[in-house]
Amino acid sequence: MVEVAGRRLKVSNLDKVLYPETGTTKADVLEYLAGVAHVLIPQAAWRPATRKRWVNGVGTAEKPGQVFFRKNLEDSAPGWVPRQALTHKDHVNHYPLVNEPAVLAWFGQVAALEIHVPQWRFGSDGKPANPDRLVLDLDPGEGAGLPECAETAQLCRELLSGMDLEAFPVTSGSKGIHLYVPLDGSHSAADVSQVAHELAMSLEADHPDLVVSDMKKTLRTGKVLVDWSQNSESKTTICPYSLRGRSRPTVAAPRTWDEIADPELRQLDYREVLARVKDGLDPAGALGWLEAANADRLEKYRSMRDAGKTPEPVPAEPARETQSAEPRFVIQEHHASRLHWDFRLEHSGVLVSWAVPKGPPLDSGENRLAVMTEDHPLSYGSFEGTIPKGQYGAGVVTIWDTGTCVLEKWREGREVIAVLHGRPDGGLGGVPRRYALISAPGMGDAKNWLIHLMKEQPEPDSRPGRGGKVAGPGSGIAETGVDHVKATTHTSGTSTSRTGETALARPSRKKAAATIWDGTSAELPAAMLATAGTRKDLDPEKSWSHEMKWDGMRAIAGVVGGKVLLASRNGNDVTAQYPELQELAALAADGSVFDGEIVALNAAGRPDFGLLQTRMKLTAKRDIEKAVGKVPVQLMLFDALQRGADSGAGAAAQTLHQEPYSKRREALFAGVAEGQHIHVPPAHTGNLNEALATSRELGLEGVVAKRTDGRYLPGKRSPGWLKIKDEHHQEVIVIGWRKGLGRRDGTLGSLLLAVNDGGRLRYVGRCGSGFSDSELQDAAERLGKITRKTSPVQGIPAAERRDVVWTTPKLVGEVSFTQATKDGRLRHPIWRGWRPDKSAADVQWEAADVQWDA
Repeated sequence: MVEVAGRRLKVSNLDKVLYPETGTTKADVLEYLAGVAHVLIPQAAWRPATRKRWVNGVGTAEKPGQVFFRKNLEDSAPGWVPRQALTHKDHVNHYPLVNEPAVLAWFGQVAALEIHVPQWRFGSDGKPANPDRLVLDLDPGEGAGLPECAETAQLCRELLSGMDLEAFPVTSGSKGIHLYVPLDGSHSAADVSQVAHELAMSLEADHPDLVVSDMKKTLRTGKVLVDWSQNSESKTTICPYSLRGRSRPTVAAPRTWDEIADPELRQLDYREVLARVKDGLDPAGALGWLEAANADRLEKYRSMRDAGKTPEPVPAEPARETQSAEPRFVIQEHHASRLHWDFRLEHSGVLVSWAVPKGPPLDSGENRLAVMTEDHPLSYGSFEGTIPKGQYGAGVVTIWDTGTCVLEKWREGREVIAVLHGRPDGGLGGVPRRYALISAPGMGDAKNWLIHLMKEQPEPDSRPGRGGKVAGPGSGIAETGVDHVKATTHTSGTSTSRTGETALARPSRKKAAATIWDGTSAELPAAMLATAGTRKDLDPEKSWSHEMKWDGMRAIAGVVGGKVLLASRNGNDVTAQYPELQELAALAADGSVFDGEIVALNAAGRPDFGLLQTRMKLTAKRDIEKAVGKVPVQLMLFDALQRGADSGAGAAAQTLHQEPYSKRREALFAGVAEGQHIHVPPAHTGNLNEALATSRELGLEGVVAKRTDGRYLPGKRSPGWLKIKDEHHQEVIVIGWRKGLGRRDGTLGSLLLAVNDGGRLRYVGRCGSGFSDSELQDAAERLGKITRKTSPVQGIPAAERRDVVWTTPKLVGEVSFTQATKDGRLRHPIWRGWRPDKSAADVQWEAADVQWDA
């Protein structure tokens, strides 16, 4: 345990090497972050911070380490990390705010090396304010480098100077230069983006041999792209003074214009930047804005009180009070027009407050109303007195209990879990109490919450470093019985593949194994399939690479004529369903063909198949256009099947099926650039155990082990690709359903499931868990259209055949389960969703050690 600016933080593995080429350790990273905190924080304060984490180090230039993007704040984050919610149409993301040095220290502890922020900050209303800066990203194409970027930067500076704007240069730590221009916040992100775009086009028109404003990769050879798009409200840029996850520990380093004019200009590493900062050199200091007046959380509090008429503390503007070394709480008994108790928790420099009419419950079997009120200053924690008549909250205020608190969970605007350690003679009875506060707008007002004393309570004394322990899991959700964050998902549409009642042959499809795909039709190569396996199936004499197993929908993507064609695993054209993936056309050459996975990320930044289903079911153009903003998808590319044509060099497209995996991966990284929706995740550089540990940490399904000498076999399942799952998943065919009872009366009770075993259907059990009410209704409507009189599977026990409505075995779903019995029954299956991208012929048994009856 260490203390950073009054915050307590647990650090570990300080000697872990994060940059192998230079031997830079986690301790070195933490030292750097501590040394630059006073210049980095002004650049990042009050901006939502997206992080890139290298939990096992960045690797080397030849073998990059696995990187993971984090938007939502990790559940494991310390409770004191300041955070802010960013509301979208159908979900809320919660971002950490780099407002204090301890946040940077925590970033270093979890190997969040890169910090990316937008060009705007949160305002006092918790919503994005107008941008306070414009940014131009000068990115060299092939054949160009830092000298060309420096020349372009000087041209940009001249143009901006003519607009009475001052530019601050930052060598990006990667290949190029970023230019920042301070703004007064009077223009919207759309306005700023338009100006930046016009500026880039103007530079291109005046200097066509040096500058390009179009992101298409084929136009950038020998030129510098003036990327104006990062001024979009949804885009982020590497924060000045942030480390980079390159093979060497370079930094996005603010520079002087004299340095930009130096012919020996180069990127700087962390030691050089640290030395500059220690010498007092901060060329971007004018860009910083630490106090962030627009983020004053006590504006409403002050507007409701007159410091000359009430004894309550009314801090002067802007209200910045010293944060406690440990978060505090106070519960005040307030005899106002109606007696109530004010429940206040210290967070982000204020006391977040609720009014509890009946007081905090002392019985875990009772939920009570808590109405969120305005934030109060920290000094209010010691206030007792009489608020005069005629003033807001007039009446007598006394302290009912006060002390320190441990914030176990803080999801802004949604859920709080805190352990309160009050006074021996306080109203909480002198013992620690764990409370959950859960937003409940359905109770009639957006300010309404529920406060609940949790069933599992801590043993005295459970605070960190005090030798106590917590009884029970203390997760909060199961105990309150309110999982208010679980989104209701919609099930997907009926599969278009045709399978008869017993004919389970795969739909015919052209397998372009070694021919060039010319883009004249949607007949893209069929996807190579992996075999379910375990660690014992890995041949130790062979070389294996380990990729994360993404929980989404398989897709083959081809680029032709500036457009992208997408085919699902069973050959269906899904191009129109995912228009945002047309971005790939600007990132790869014509004729390119890639293999990948389409995923949707949930609020925690993890692939969520249930969320993806809300996109998979859509066919109407209007519905798809709306969904793009609500549930954007990402395309994770992991293989290159065809190298695109190079019009500049005159080279034709080239098939890569016969090339080994290692060569195809090289072609993949060389053939496509990273985009907003297009990603090329590197393979895991460690062994299988380390890869599975990373998968568990990120909440993924498992890994796919691939032989590095293996060739690509379109449409075939190969032991050269092994699916090794950390969680058991099984694709299933629905063969019938039983009617529900009690709460499910009138809909489904459970589904009967089967798998295909060499053309014969095998019964694997029933599933009745994991459905929302809307999913049950949707399933009933789907299955009601394909009923039949007899069972499509033999050998189902009589007790499980009772009252079953049989269905044609054509609809495919997916379940998770704890284990499989020797005779092929799923134990504790939980429904995950429909799989319209799979046909019944695709559904094979994936569990090991099953002995089917004859």
